[in-house]
Amino acid sequence: MDKLEAEARATATKHVINMLQRPGQLEKVEQYKRRVSRKKASVEAMLKTAMQSQLDGVRVGLDQLQVSLSEIKDIKESLKTMDQLFCEVPALCENLQDVKEENSRHSQYVTAMENLKHIFTVPECVEKTKQWISEGDLLHARQSLTDLENSRDDLLWELHKSPNQSAADCVLLAAYFEDVEELSSLLEKQVRVVLGRTLNTVRKEPTIIVTALRIVEWQEMQDEFAAQREKQSGFKPPGRPKHWRKMAMEVLERSVSQRIEGTHVDERDTKMWLVRYLELTRQLILEDLRVVKTLCEPCFPPSWNIVEKYVEMYHTCLSRHLEELVQSGLEGNEMVSMLAWTTNTYSGPELMQHPELNFDTSHLGPLLSESAVNSLQEKYLKVMENNYQEWMRKTLEAEQADWRAGVAPEGGETDGFFHTSAPVIIFQMIDQNLVVTKIISQELTHRALLLSMDQVAQYGHRYRDAIITFKTRHFEDRSLVPFFTHYMITIVNNCLRFVELAQSLKAQYWRPGVHDRDSATKLDLLLTTFQKLRNEAAQFLLDEAFLDLDLHFKEIATPKWLTSSIPVDTICVTLEDYFQDYVHLCEKNFELVITEAQNSVARRYLTALLQRKLSLKELDQRRKLAKKVTDEADQLKALFRRVAPKVQADDSPLDALKILVEVIRSEDAEMLSLDLITVIEKYPDITEDHLSRFLSLRGDITRQDIKEKLADVMKNDSQSRKKRLTSPPSIFSQIICP
Repeated sequence: MDKLEAEARATATKHVINMLQRPGQLEKVEQYKRRVSRKKASVEAMLKTAMQSQLDGVRVGLDQLQVSLSEIKDIKESLKTMDQLFCEVPALCENLQDVKEENSRHSQYVTAMENLKHIFTVPECVEKTKQWISEGDLLHARQSLTDLENSRDDLLWELHKSPNQSAADCVLLAAYFEDVEELSSLLEKQVRVVLGRTLNTVRKEPTIIVTALRIVEWQEMQDEFAAQREKQSGFKPPGRPKHWRKMAMEVLERSVSQRIEGTHVDERDTKMWLVRYLELTRQLILEDLRVVKTLCEPCFPPSWNIVEKYVEMYHTCLSRHLEELVQSGLEGNEMVSMLAWTTNTYSGPELMQHPELNFDTSHLGPLLSESAVNSLQEKYLKVMENNYQEWMRKTLEAEQADWRAGVAPEGGETDGFFHTSAPVIIFQMIDQNLVVTKIISQELTHRALLLSMDQVAQYGHRYRDAIITFKTRHFEDRSLVPFFTHYMITIVNNCLRFVELAQSLKAQYWRPGVHDRDSATKLDLLLTTFQKLRNEAAQFLLDEAFLDLDLHFKEIATPKWLTSSIPVDTICVTLEDYFQDYVHLCEKNFELVITEAQNSVARRYLTALLQRKLSLKELDQRRKLAKKVTDEADQLKALFRRVAPKVQADDSPLDALKILVEVIRSEDAEMLSLDLITVIEKYPDITEDHLSRFLSLRGDITRQDIKEKLADVMKNDSQSRKKRLTSPPSIFSQIICP
C-alpha cells in the first residue's frame, strides 16, 4: 500500500507540475481543484455502483443454489419411492396374469365378432367381386377386396399378438382366404388393361383412367400402412407390398414402346422407307404428347409428374428402337436421314420444341449414343469417299476418251474460253453433299469438307498422270492427236477453275478456329496441286510450240544467222500462229502462258548465244552482231506486245539481250569492266560462266584475259553479291550451260 501511495503521489506531483508551468496558471488552481474533485466523486460513484451490482449477483446466485439443493433432495426422495414400487411390479404381474389372458381372449372374440359377417360370406364376396371386375366396376371391386383383406389381416394380427400362436391356425386362415389373392391378381390385371390403353381411353372416357389411378393410389397407401406396422410390430400382411404404382409405370412404358414399334416399316426395298418411318414416328409422338399434356395431366395425381415421365418414356423407348435400327444396318442417304432427324428434327420445332409442347429434352441425353452417331458419321463419310472416287474415276475416263476421240473440244461459245464441265460438276457434287451434312451438324460438315478437299487433291494427282500420258503419247507421234493444243488449253483452264472453285468452297463452308492446322494443310495441298498442274500443263502447251522452233533457235549465233533473218522471222510467225489458239485461254492463264513463252524465247536465245559458235575478232563483226541481237530483241518484244498488249511487262527478259550485247559492242577493252559491272548490277544472279561464254564471242580477248578480268570484276563487286541474295531471280537463273 505504501508503494502504491508513493507512486500515486509521484504521479500527482508530475500532473501538478504540468498544469502549473506558467505563472498565469496559478489563478486557475481553484478551478483545477474543483475539476479534480468532480472527477474523484464520479469515479467513487462508479466504483460503488460496480460493487453493488456484483453483490446483487452473488446474492441471487446463492438463492438459486439454495433452491437447487432443496429440489435435489425432493428428487432423491422420489427416486427412492419409485425404486420401491418397481420392486413390487413382478409380484403384481403374476397376480394379473389371469386378467391379461382374459383380455387377450376378449380381444380375439371382439375381432372375430367384427369380422364374423365377412368370415361367413367370403365365398359370396369373392364371387361378387369377380363379377364386378369382369363388368369393369372397379370401385366396387376394390371396396369388396379391401374388406376381405382387412378381415384376413385383422385375424392374422390377433394371432400374431398371441404369445402362444398356433401355426395351424395361421395355415387355416391362409387357406380360407386364398381366393383373396386371386381377386387381387384379377383386379391388377384389369388395371393393367385400363392403363395400357391410357392414351386412347383418356380421349373418350377419362373417368375410367381416374378410377384405375385411384385404385393404384389406394394400394400405395395400404403398402405404406403395412410397412409402418411391420416396423412397429413385425407383422406383415400377405402380398404386401404390392407396388402397384411401379406396375402402372411399367405398363405405361410398355404401351409407349408398343406404339413406337407399331410405326415400324418392314418394306425396306422402297427407297424412302426410313424417311416415311421417321415422319410417322414424329406425327405419332407429337399427337401422343399433345394428349398427355392436355388430357392426361389433369387425370393423374400431381406427384406422378406424368408429363415429364411420358416425355422420358418416349425418349427412352425411341432411343432404344433407333439404336436397333442403326445396328441392323443403314445405307447411303438413310444414314443422313437418321442423323438429321435425331439431331435437329427431334429436338426442334417440328417435335419437342413444337409450340404446343415446348419440351426440353437436353437433360435426357441424345437419342443416339455418341458411339452410334460416330459410327453413322464414319460410315456416311466412307460412302461419300467411295462415291467421290467412283464418280471422279468416271469423270477422268470421260475426259481421256474425249482426248483420244480426235474431235475438237466443246466450249467457248459464250466467253471464248475452252473448258469442260468437269470442275463445276465435281464441285456441285461436293456442294450437294455439304448442304446435306449442314442440316446434321457443323462438325460433320467440316469433316466432309476436309474429305472433299482431300479427294479433289487426289483427283488432281490422277489428272496429272493422265495429262503426262496424253502429252507423252502426243509427242511420240503428233499425228495421233490432232487437237492436242486445244485440249491442253482446256486442261489449263480447268486447273484454274479447280483453284477458283476450291477457294469459293472455302469461303462458303470454312469454319475459322476449328482444326485450323489440319484444314489449312488440306486446302493448301488442294490449291498447290492444281496450281502446279496448271503451270505444268501450260509448259506442256508451250513445249509443243517450241518443239517446232528448236531447230531455228539452234541456228542463232551461227555464221549463217549473221546474214539471215529467217530463224527469228520463222520463230515470230510460228509463235504468232500458236498464239491465235491461245486466245481460248482465260485471262489469267493467257497471262501465264505469254509470260512463260517470253521467258522461254529469251532463255533459248541467250542459251544459243552462250554456245560459243562464233568468234568475232573484228570490231565490225561485233557491231553487226550487237545490232542484229538488238533488232531481233525488239522484233520479239514487238511480237509479244502485239499478241498480248495487256500482258507485256516493263521489265522484259528480252531486255537482257540488249544489255548483254553492250559487252560485245564495247571497243575499248578497258571500258569492258564497266560494261560487265553494269550487267552484274542489273542481273545479280548471272554467273561467271555465263559471262565467260559470252565474252568468248569476242575474238580479241584470250581465255586467260577473260578469266582474269572476270575474277577482278567479281572480286570487287561485293554489292552485287549482296543484291543476289535479296533480288528475285532473273532470266539467267533459268539458263544452265552445258
